[in-house]
Amino acid sequence: MSSGIWKGQAFCVSHADGTGTFKSHFTGGLRAFFEYRDLGINHATKGKFSANVIRAVPGRHAEPAWHIHHLDFQMIYILQGWVTFEYEGQGEITFRPGSAALQPPGIRHREVQHSDDLELIEITSPAEFETETVKQP
Repeated sequence: MSSGIWKGQAFCVSHADGTGTFKSHFTGGLRAFFEYRDLGINHATKGKFSANVIRAVPGRHAEPAWHIHHLDFQMIYILQGWVTFEYEGQGEITFRPGSAALQPPGIRHREVQHSDDLELIEITSPAEFETETVKQP
């Protein structure tokens, strides 16, 4: 397999040495209170998956609106800091370094609050998906 493409995927490397830049809400990030560092998985899988390092913008906080994501897979893994989410049927859960969660497709949830030093990894499939604001469960 010398073509560089394996089962529709390309080899991909991302280093945390400043070459991968974080995008704010103003430069293509999704939310004003987070910055996003694309790990290159979207491009390497032709949009089948996405992986991002997400970090809090100090002094900015979540707007705790209930929502769902239209996707097939979403997981988070906390690297540092903490974040509290509220999930339909599960209540509030605070995640700390080393915590992980699989958020099933369509589960109603909202972020309640997070620390200024929050940093997490999020993996989704597909890479691009719709988020819909919904009523409180």
